[in-house]
Amino acid sequence: MEALEEKEELEETQEDLISLEISDFLDLETDEDVEKTSVTSDKSDFDWSSIDTSHLPSSYKTNSRQEKELLKLSDHFFQQYIHLCPDRKPLFIHPLNECGVQKFVSTTLKPTLLPYPDMYYWSGCASFVSDYLIMEPLKCSIIPPSSLYSPTTILKYQRGNCFDFTVLLCSLLIGAGYDAYCVHGYATLEICSLDQTQELCPRLRKPPEVPKEEDPNKYRIKYPLEPQSKFELQQKAKKEEETESTQEEEKEEEVVTEVGKPKRDPLHGLRVHAWVLVLPGKRKVPETFFINPFTGNHHSTTDECFLGIESIWNHRNYWVNMQNCRNGCKDLSFDLSDSVSWEIMFSESSEPSQLPTESSNKDTDDTVSDLRAVGTLYGTNMRFEMPLSWVAQIRVSNREYENPFPRGKKVILYDKAKLEKWAAYANGDGLVERLTVYADSDCTEELEVKEWFKHREDLLYMREVNKQTQLTTDHFRPGHPLLLKAHSYTSLEPETGHTVEFYHTARVDGLWKRFENATEMTEHFVGREDFLHTRHIEFGERDTEMEKAGITADASPRPIVKIKEYFHRNPEKPADEDIEERVFKVIDDDIQLTYHLELHDIIASKVVFSRVIGREKTEDEIFLSRENTVKYQPWASEKQKNMLYLYDLLWRLRAEQKDLKQQVRDSEAEMLNILMVREDEEANIKLSVSMFSATKREQRRE
Repeated sequence: MEALEEKEELEETQEDLISLEISDFLDLETDEDVEKTSVTSDKSDFDWSSIDTSHLPSSYKTNSRQEKELLKLSDHFFQQYIHLCPDRKPLFIHPLNECGVQKFVSTTLKPTLLPYPDMYYWSGCASFVSDYLIMEPLKCSIIPPSSLYSPTTILKYQRGNCFDFTVLLCSLLIGAGYDAYCVHGYATLEICSLDQTQELCPRLRKPPEVPKEEDPNKYRIKYPLEPQSKFELQQKAKKEEETESTQEEEKEEEVVTEVGKPKRDPLHGLRVHAWVLVLPGKRKVPETFFINPFTGNHHSTTDECFLGIESIWNHRNYWVNMQNCRNGCKDLSFDLSDSVSWEIMFSESSEPSQLPTESSNKDTDDTVSDLRAVGTLYGTNMRFEMPLSWVAQIRVSNREYENPFPRGKKVILYDKAKLEKWAAYANGDGLVERLTVYADSDCTEELEVKEWFKHREDLLYMREVNKQTQLTTDHFRPGHPLLLKAHSYTSLEPETGHTVEFYHTARVDGLWKRFENATEMTEHFVGREDFLHTRHIEFGERDTEMEKAGITADASPRPIVKIKEYFHRNPEKPADEDIEERVFKVIDDDIQLTYHLELHDIIASKVVFSRVIGREKTEDEIFLSRENTVKYQPWASEKQKNMLYLYDLLWRLRAEQKDLKQQVRDSEAEMLNILMVREDEEANIKLSVSMFSATKREQRRE
């Protein structure tokens, strides 16, 4: 133990010397760089030295015989590493825990599977850790911390640095069956300080476009291309190169003078960070990837934000990276069985080391020679059984899981966007997430606001508000009593411009969209047996005297001026008998029919029934003559040109016009009912209790 204490003093003096050497660089960091984070930081300084450790188990305060042996072996490995690789930074192997006791980093991991469905997947674990904990920066941004607290203590106080985040997340991932590892390495200023103000919000990212499949028919005719002059192509290419060079110069000048871009980081490549590495194989993971514990986001191993790796560890072993990180993590191999790329602390096989001794190759690469030297620490590979974790069982209650945000909500700043998150049932209207999009980087002018809801009885789950036009769009889940899917409006007052979408498969009439304002109404249909797909209605103005009297819209319907209907092609009918468009001019008492075209036709057949001038119309009277009938049917049969056929057709159209007028009145009444129901739902918002919400069920039971 005296030797360990001497080594601790040596390490402290080394850290002091290093900190003195880099003080000049640290002075370059302005207060803005330190405080610049995309997540609201905790203004009150939390004093970790004042936490109560009296209630902690004895495993937190002492080391077992096996743990002491492990510390001796790891310390021997550490001393040999410093001796053989003097140019590299010290390893993060056995920091102090919350009780001031040295613990090996692998034993700080506690593999745990929490009893919640989302925690079985890496995305659920990562989002929980990033939401539940408050980020604290490292005391010195280029040196690993001197202590590493247990995941249970970190969960209790809901705060920690990148190493605390990583150990907790890795414990949950290993418990869920992933091949996960903690990584000690280097990253950019934005990653280390949780600055996402230069990134696009994930909610605004467009899905990747699916490439169009080429025509698989290899026998189709390939037409020859038009002949082109090679000289003209060369001249065109030269001009393009000249314009591109000038544009690049202009862009470089803009980048230099642009204020919004981040400044050059004087500590680039030196900032220490910890994150999680997930290897393929277990849980059907297809490829290796990183997880940033601060954000819970997935990153490729070639991401330029991660600049290098010193070491990795899991609950069974510890590996030192012996590869060159000049290009960041792009060229790194993550085959841990490769003894040239990764130096393992405790051998996982009984085979003796095949690596030559330190003095065998003097002219080889420095990194490889260091690796071989470290590989012969004991002459043969070390065989040691890792002791069990000293950490108590990780537990997260239902209340803690359902309310992960320590301050009640979480605010994340992105490039020209702000994302706010709340726990379920935290707001009376069921609001759980809000995204505000701005026109400028200073976030002063709002462009759009999107809100997401949960557990609402009216099944509203998303609302979009365009701040420029004040257009609001509500989105509903299936099951609404009115079969609503979406509702766009600027006001809930009638006839002010409403677009309503329905779940058409649940409706008898196949209506999926309706637009209505003061002068018109348009309805769209899907899957109807009569092949109707669009209906357009034009309204006239109401009587001014009735409007002045304050009569409501349902008591004073608008006069119907015109009704247009459009039909798809019915393949079972001839084209000259299949109506494509029909127009009912209600006030003018005209009916116009337009038929579909055959493939070889140019002009469609038409029939027009108009009112006879000078003749008063009586109810249910059908008057047909050659004066009020205009027809153009070049491809029609003799039967369709017969006056008796046209008389029967007009009789049917009059009856259908009467039914159509009633359908229009029903549509108006339905729109009024929708607005009344929506207004009542917004005035009296009710939240349903989820069957998975244990805390809410207990509150309701009480």
